[in-house]
Amino acid sequence: MRDNPRTPANSPMSPSRRNLLFGTAAAGALFAAGCTSNENNDDNEKSRQAANTADTKPGKAVTIGFAGPQADHGWLNAINQQAKRRAKEYEDVTLETTEGSNDTAQQIGQIETLINKKVDVLVILPADGKALTQVGLKAMKAGIPVVNLDRIFASPQAYRCWIGGDNYGMGLNAGRYIGEQLKGKKNAKVVELAGLDNLELTGQRTKGFDDALKNYPNIEKVGRQAAEFTVESGQAKMAQLLQAHSKFDALWNHDDDQGVGAERAIQQAGRDDFLMVGGAGAKRAMDAIKADNSVLKATVLYPPTMAASAIDLARALGQGKGVGGLAELEIPASLTLYSAVVTKDNVDAYLPTGFS
Repeated sequence: MRDNPRTPANSPMSPSRRNLLFGTAAAGALFAAGCTSNENNDDNEKSRQAANTADTKPGKAVTIGFAGPQADHGWLNAINQQAKRRAKEYEDVTLETTEGSNDTAQQIGQIETLINKKVDVLVILPADGKALTQVGLKAMKAGIPVVNLDRIFASPQAYRCWIGGDNYGMGLNAGRYIGEQLKGKKNAKVVELAGLDNLELTGQRTKGFDDALKNYPNIEKVGRQAAEFTVESGQAKMAQLLQAHSKFDALWNHDDDQGVGAERAIQQAGRDDFLMVGGAGAKRAMDAIKADNSVLKATVLYPPTMAASAIDLARALGQGKGVGGLAELEIPASLTLYSAVVTKDNVDAYLPTGFS
């Protein structure tokens, strides 16, 4: 794989920083509703439905420029599809898309073309956040607000809003799920199949996983291999883990695409004595979780639906609106998506978001 399939080294993932957990307001609203009568619940639901309908009614026409990635990975392809699908749902949105590139110079040229077309808003998932910071600044100085998607620019002046995933949260929730499954087992052992170790996101996922396991003193991480977010690397590195560790109780794999290779290695070794947790949320993984006939029991999301949400935010910016469900008059400066754990108990709800 030629390029980072996730957030780059300069992505802000610490909850203590300026990121806002996407969905917090909705959770608060649901909690408040749970404290009222059924009649009030019905009224609240009608109000929410009315608000959602109002948000989708045609308003001021907005042209959104979308500069996405080259679709050389399942998750990246889903990013492009989600953006295009969402834009089609709005009568008042025109989407100007680029071909997508992992070459920084080429992507800069594509974005400059969108700037020259004088689009109303730009949505950019940069091939390299640091390298494309200047073109983000150029757009902002030209009066075109930028929604920076996932891989963050080096300067907050280069975007109006950042929206992306939570790598630390992925590891944390993977560790919590495994911890709960093994909390009654003495001397439990786990292994980790990470992604590219030269990417900071990989370190963030590993740190979250290790931090979660600290809450379960009966569990020890006994092995770790770093793959490259590809099927081939997943198979090779998983084979090494299986050879080095004749017995363990759980595996966390950072990425569902490399998980295809990992599962091949597991099948070839004839192993089924542990549970596996994947990462990102591929449809193939969700189908396997639903079937419940393999070691794969869960996957932790890094939702590509963030691209659809980026279109929502861009439309709101172009129309001078806030975000439905929030009291603020302006959209937030930063939104961090939640890394939910998908299991057989909730997989049906998440299957529509699974990517190929």
